[in-house]
Amino acid sequence: MNFRTRKWVRPEDLNANGTLFGGSLLRWIDEEAAIYAILQLGNGRVVTKYISEINFVSSAAQGDLVEMGLRATAFGRTSLTMRAEVRNMVTRQSILTIDKMVFVNIGPDGAPAAHGFTEITYDRDRIPTGSLNSQG
Repeated sequence: MNFRTRKWVRPEDLNANGTLFGGSLLRWIDEEAAIYAILQLGNGRVVTKYISEINFVSSAAQGDLVEMGLRATAFGRTSLTMRAEVRNMVTRQSILTIDKMVFVNIGPDGAPAAHGFTEITYDRDRIPTGSLNSQG
């Protein structure tokens, strides 16, 4: 698992108990996963299709630094499946795990489209060019 994106838990991210609001954390991980899918599939049009059970392992407090990690686990004809983990950057304690997130590659017509990839890339060769809204 590569941990690349980091967030600082700020007052606006807290729930009524003074800990990180789960909805904020899910928004962060969904956005990061979408960006990861865009980079893996080379297309600015991807959508979240499925998120498996979300396991909130521990909480985070204001001022904590959290980091998000994603790993592609499977490529379908039109989809990419990945695993996610969020952890405290300082203590390395797991905060959240998601075993399965599926993103679908979308064509210009808005329908699922074959992407043609079968392997994870660590290069920058799949970064979409131009506006993400005009990718085909």
